[in-house]
Amino acid sequence: MKLKLVIADDHGIMRQGIRKIIESEADMEVIGEAACAQAAFTMITSLKPDIAILDINLPDQNGFDLLKDIRRELPELPVLFLTFHPEEIFAMRAMQAGAQGYLCKESSSEELVKALRKIADGGVYVTDSMAEILARGVNKENKKMPHERLSDREYQVLCLLAFGKSVSQIAEDLDRSPNTISTLRKRILEKMGMENNSELARYAIQNQLV
Repeated sequence: MKLKLVIADDHGIMRQGIRKIIESEADMEVIGEAACAQAAFTMITSLKPDIAILDINLPDQNGFDLLKDIRRELPELPVLFLTFHPEEIFAMRAMQAGAQGYLCKESSSEELVKALRKIADGGVYVTDSMAEILARGVNKENKKMPHERLSDREYQVLCLLAFGKSVSQIAEDLDRSPNTISTLRKRILEKMGMENNSELARYAIQNQLV
């Protein structure tokens, strides 16, 4: 019986590459692809794959919020984050959110397959460098990077602000009131010790958040 997977990534070429790697294995198949969180959620909850592969930055919702939504419907579904973001930036957040694995897209195809097999067997996949990151993070809460102190919703707003979206545009995208987004923006600036959107955008670009 084949291992069934769904891929959520907003880059078509990337999805094709992941599919090619997966389907080169005789016992694995991709049963669905999605370019946004909403489509991924619908697909995952209807198809009920064995593993979901999620990117962090999706156009309509970040991967952490998508994972929360998935957990409400399918609490036992194994999830692997596959993203361009370095492990030192998001590995801890991913595992705390309930993911079973985290890989950078620069990883080899062999490592991706290895991770999927480990997760399919009920394990948690971590690279050696990620294991060190997680170990260091246990007792170094006060040394977190500024964006790691944000809630998932604040992080999502940070990314949208960094993309140049206005408060009203973000409010529409997230189906929230402009006042709510303004409050979140103020909280983000305070937590990160910054003064304006330009500083947030510069930080996000320098740390590969967008």
